[in-house]
Amino acid sequence: MSKIVFLLEEPSIKEFLQVFLPGILPPRVTFQLVPHDGKQDLERSIPRKMRAWREPGVRFVVVRDQDGADCRAVKDKLGCMCAEAGRDDSLVRIVCNELEAWFLGDLAAVAGAYDEPSVARMQNKSRYRNPDSIIGAARELKRIVPEYQKLSGARKIAEHIDVMVNGSKSFHVFVDGVLRLVGNMK
Repeated sequence: MSKIVFLLEEPSIKEFLQVFLPGILPPRVTFQLVPHDGKQDLERSIPRKMRAWREPGVRFVVVRDQDGADCRAVKDKLGCMCAEAGRDDSLVRIVCNELEAWFLGDLAAVAGAYDEPSVARMQNKSRYRNPDSIIGAARELKRIVPEYQKLSGARKIAEHIDVMVNGSKSFHVFVDGVLRLVGNMK
């Protein structure tokens, strides 16, 4: 049995991954989701948690929003923190710009989650072809679906998300990285 510990910036991505990950991970891989209260809490926690974790064979994935920062610089900084904690085999993934961009990448999933078929047809609009470039993706999603709430929405949308059609590049980089990590685990 292999295990991945996900160190997450916020509770909403925990809600999403709790529903989404069982659909992509093989049964031999278990996971634990550890949400934090923002990027500063996450960054303070990384060295402490990674050094203290004594379970053999555990791998770590750190997930943080870009939040307008330089993506490469954030990833490098987090990667250095992991290496300094003795976990240079950790995977660091940056969500461009925020989690809701992943949801805007699959408006059919949003439509299914909220029983709003008209939302799915919006995917063809140029605005949604590159959801990672949408600044204020959470506000945009709330505009499209006024009843969207971060935690419950993340769970609902996760039930419908389709890796094959999602237009978010950062979502695909996340999924591919996790699957590659799983492939390298004993």
